[in-house]
Amino acid sequence: MLLHGIFPPITTPFYPDGNVYYKKLEANVERYSRTPSAGIVVQGSTGEAILLSDHERRDVLKIAMAAAAPNKVMIAGTGIESAHETLKLTEYAAELGYDAAMVRTPHYYKKQMLPANILAFYRTVADRSPLPVLIYNFPGATGYDIPADVVVELAGHPNIIAIKESSGNLEKVKKMVDGTRHLKRSATVTETFDAVTPRMLKAAAADTSNGGQLVSVETLAGAGKPSSAAVTAVGKLKTRQKEVGFQVMVGAAHQLEPSLAMGAVGAILAFACPAPMACYEIYAALKEGDTALAREKQERVKLAAQHVVGDLGVPGVKYAMEINGYYGGPSRLPFLPLSADQKSEMEKLMAGIKS
Repeated sequence: MLLHGIFPPITTPFYPDGNVYYKKLEANVERYSRTPSAGIVVQGSTGEAILLSDHERRDVLKIAMAAAAPNKVMIAGTGIESAHETLKLTEYAAELGYDAAMVRTPHYYKKQMLPANILAFYRTVADRSPLPVLIYNFPGATGYDIPADVVVELAGHPNIIAIKESSGNLEKVKKMVDGTRHLKRSATVTETFDAVTPRMLKAAAADTSNGGQLVSVETLAGAGKPSSAAVTAVGKLKTRQKEVGFQVMVGAAHQLEPSLAMGAVGAILAFACPAPMACYEIYAALKEGDTALAREKQERVKLAAQHVVGDLGVPGVKYAMEINGYYGGPSRLPFLPLSADQKSEMEKLMAGIKS
């Protein structure tokens, strides 16, 4: 599965009484589906997954999936402390049609979180998971930082396709990119090298105009030039293969440009919840080779991203969403509402940042 690009790890909306506001969840997902984001992460840290019941987590996964556009890569946060419970939630996400599972590092029993424990945990999950697995490392929340050499070792597993690295350690990003460069894997993509989801293939299969034939590029293009390349046509959807290797993604918006420059292929950014377009523009500028523009756009969001996400956390992200027209709403205790001064400061920082 291609994971290149920007992914907002969406929030879970609540009513003032603390119950999940599913209609607002649906509305937010529909709006994210109209942005240039590559996909959506549901039930990550920004989604307050750890504060939800198992029933609520499942309902949130279900509602978000139903509201998402078929061309968006859907990643389910399924990490729970035990491999057993992680697999149960991952299997449910697969039944709903999710494309990948993001599994955070177990961390509660920190003294026992030795390399052997982590290797066994992820290999067991990956062996049995019906979905490809992303490692999720967020030491700021878990207090545990998975070592780069353990990630490199896990990257050799055929069902572990990526990591979301949220430590903010650029040297670690480089070490993981360099250490996994030898891995050769491919993903199905469109003719314009965007991700192809199983939902897209299912929809295209209904169109039997091409019968799913394998045809050459020159035939599809109507050109007479010889070519050994080929695409698969399923209905009107034409796909090809792209080499992707092990995909390193990052989670710090204020370091997006340097992380991508070091070889990260995409990002799962809490700051993309209120500002998906502003984050995407950094990615797009680098993809087009305009380093100066990418750095300029990075500077525009740097202070806001650090303050909103790094200092204020989920309540800050939710209020920034309100500023940019999404539904943010309250967070669950132990989070507290922002003060009037905090809101005023955020409004100044978010001025002009695109949603």
